[in-house]
Amino acid sequence: MSFSRTPDPHFEPEIQALDELFLQAGLKRNLRGKAAGVTLRRRIEPVDQQYLIPVAPVPRVARNGVEWLPVPDWKKAGWLWHGFSTRRGGLSRVYCADGAPGELNLGFTADDDRETVLQNRRLLAEAVTGNPATPLVALKQIHSNLVLLAGDADANREQPHRADGLITDKPGLLLGIQTADCIPVLVADRKRRVVAAFHAGWRGTVQRIVEAGVGRMRFEFGCQPEDMVAAIGPGIGPCCFAVGEEVLSSFESQFTYARELFCDVYDSDAIRKKYPMLFLTQCAPGHSPIGPSLHLNLAEANRRQLLAAGLNPRSIQMVGGCTSCQRELFFSHRGSQGHAGRMMSVIGIRPR
Repeated sequence: MSFSRTPDPHFEPEIQALDELFLQAGLKRNLRGKAAGVTLRRRIEPVDQQYLIPVAPVPRVARNGVEWLPVPDWKKAGWLWHGFSTRRGGLSRVYCADGAPGELNLGFTADDDRETVLQNRRLLAEAVTGNPATPLVALKQIHSNLVLLAGDADANREQPHRADGLITDKPGLLLGIQTADCIPVLVADRKRRVVAAFHAGWRGTVQRIVEAGVGRMRFEFGCQPEDMVAAIGPGIGPCCFAVGEEVLSSFESQFTYARELFCDVYDSDAIRKKYPMLFLTQCAPGHSPIGPSLHLNLAEANRRQLLAAGLNPRSIQMVGGCTSCQRELFFSHRGSQGHAGRMMSVIGIRPR
């Protein structure tokens, strides 16, 4: 990222010369009306956008038409229900083009009909468990690190609890986390048969929602990290998740490895590369549609939390896909400027 700027004619020549000295030393002077002083210049590895796009998996098509993503390494776990939904195969009409097939919106959004969403949820339950009446526990998600224990009384509530994580050891329940760019994380203890689902946006990730959730599994049920497996589902990829400097600062305040999660992304558009002056903007860093801009790898941030919680690297699966640049398969809040449905990531314990 370049820190050169157009000289302001109102600056005294000696002040401009001082700014140049700061830049040569890797520093920048605070010019935004904050406390006087200097801050370290950001040093982030530059990457071309095209090399950051995660591969989207091929979805499984259920008999009822729902397209969903299983975790490849979990197929032999006969006791475990699990899956990541896509936008394909439902009954919603509000987010698709005229004449297109219905879609699987699973969130009670303002634009969709509640009964349609309930029918979509039954379709997903049928695709994953074989029974559309399987009880589903969902949340009012608030970008927190709150994790709740789920029981039978929490299923299909009209007014769901406010939190961002669910844990249960009760067979017959599906735990559901809604996403449309944020990262869904599913965790299962193979020995004690405890399951969990976490919703990790960047704010929840900074608050260590996944680490807190694994810790809660250990406290409540005696789970051990070596017995756990985890799957990180589709979310916005580092190719598309441009953020501001305040997000980098938030991560640096919590994680020693924070800078390894960020990169400066250069737009892969050949015309913009050849004629960059034509595309200059006055947007804040991370908010311009062109590079270089600061991007966050949110899926990797949550993988690192699973490792920090003690899980074996080989027990963590990245299911893949970028919700923002693969919108034919996924809903994306950012990619559709807020007009989007919600996917759902589910996990449960099959009754014996």
